Amino acid sequence: MSETDRPFEPRIVAFFCTWCTYTAADLAGISRMQYAPNVRAIRLMCSGRVDPQFVLAAFRDGADGVLIGGCHPGDCHYQEGNVNALRRFELLRRMLRDFGIEEGRVRLEWISAAEGDKVQRVCNEMTERVRALGPLRLEPGPRRRVGVGVVPVGAAEAAAGPAAGEASEPVGVLETEGREAR
Repeated sequence: MSETDRPFEPRIVAFFCTWCTYTAADLAGISRMQYAPNVRAIRLMCSGRVDPQFVLAAFRDGADGVLIGGCHPGDCHYQEGNVNALRRFELLRRMLRDFGIEEGRVRLEWISAAEGDKVQRVCNEMTERVRALGPLRLEPGPRRRVGVGVVPVGAAEAAAGPAAGEASEPVGVLETEGREAR
């Protein structure tokens, strides 16, 4: 069977809080609950540690969906980590919408350590939702090679803002090779 004949199977990256959601995923495994193998869990100390750049990097590196799991509000081991996660998530959703990434590709869930059945349900629902959306096809932005490091194309111009009467243009990403600066 060729690659084009195979049905689409989404790749989902899950950022799970070690104290609750990751422990619930472990409970689901120990309890032999079957859930979609499409989800790859990454354990973090707290859902508040999920930086929007982690999500963008997951999409850039081939994920079709991202799931974030944390402790229920009020139960965070770090007092307000999940509140911070919720604030960042709302900003992230707006940013992804601006990038043209469907809202159904990212999800935030509160799952306690005793809710292995909820991990099973959420992973299966997320897999089905992303499968229905199809593969994520990101359009590459403008890139040019110079110097060392990754620098936004037009960053200086963007920081200065448009001149009077000029329209602002989107800022691309500058990809560079691993050469040392001279």
